Amino acid sequence: MERTVSAADAMVTASGTPLLDGMPRQRTARLPAAPAAPRIPAAASAPRPGPRVRSLLPTPTDAPFTFGYAAVLVVTSLFAAYADPSLVHTLYQGSSTDVAHLVRSPVLVLVTSALWIAGGLTSAYALLFLFVLTALERRIGGRGTAVVFLLGHVLATLATEIPVGVAVLAGHLPGSSLHRLDYGISFGVAACLGALIGLLPPWPRRAVLTVFGGVLLADLIQFADPLSNWGHLLSLAIGVGTWPLVRRWRRTDPQDARATSPYA
Repeated sequence: MERTVSAADAMVTASGTPLLDGMPRQRTARLPAAPAAPRIPAAASAPRPGPRVRSLLPTPTDAPFTFGYAAVLVVTSLFAAYADPSLVHTLYQGSSTDVAHLVRSPVLVLVTSALWIAGGLTSAYALLFLFVLTALERRIGGRGTAVVFLLGHVLATLATEIPVGVAVLAGHLPGSSLHRLDYGISFGVAACLGALIGLLPPWPRRAVLTVFGGVLLADLIQFADPLSNWGHLLSLAIGVGTWPLVRRWRRTDPQDARATSPYA
């Protein structure tokens, strides 16, 4: 009996070849789909650079003492740079921690002398002030930093000026030495650096102490300003002497707003 070819069986493929008779219906050929274009991944974000300089500077939240003190120093330094020179010199003399002023009004001159930067905002100690005090305050708190700064500023000043007064009384120095102009923040900054060194790991601690101590010794050997140079060395030693205190006050988390120490 002859098989009847249905219309469906008579269909041809896409290539024009008729389907085989008596066979199950075959699938028509399909062209392979074009491969999808490879997805180009978005450019990876550039790796963050190391700590920026601004992250090392004080802010009102993480280092309020240093921030406020720095603001005062900026104002006084700009005043000293643009005000009448004779007026600035008069203010320097009134703030000087020389022997004559220390005898008459010690507390006043010890405070006011720390409101000026010898050399202005571009001096080395101005930069050290920002970086060192900020780092120290983030670790031991504002009050602890103020204590270390005052210890260096006050003790090193007295240790350098009292011998001058004794030498004048003994006749070894002229009377003009009692009015030697002396002001600035360098003693306090050196003490804070000495304290901060004590919070470093052993090898960096030795390296920084050796380098900074060597610089101060080189200044002393030059004998350009022996009283100030001795004061810087004494201030550094005072800061080193505070290591037991600053390690006790040290915050477990430098970002913590409150320390466990009484000076946070």
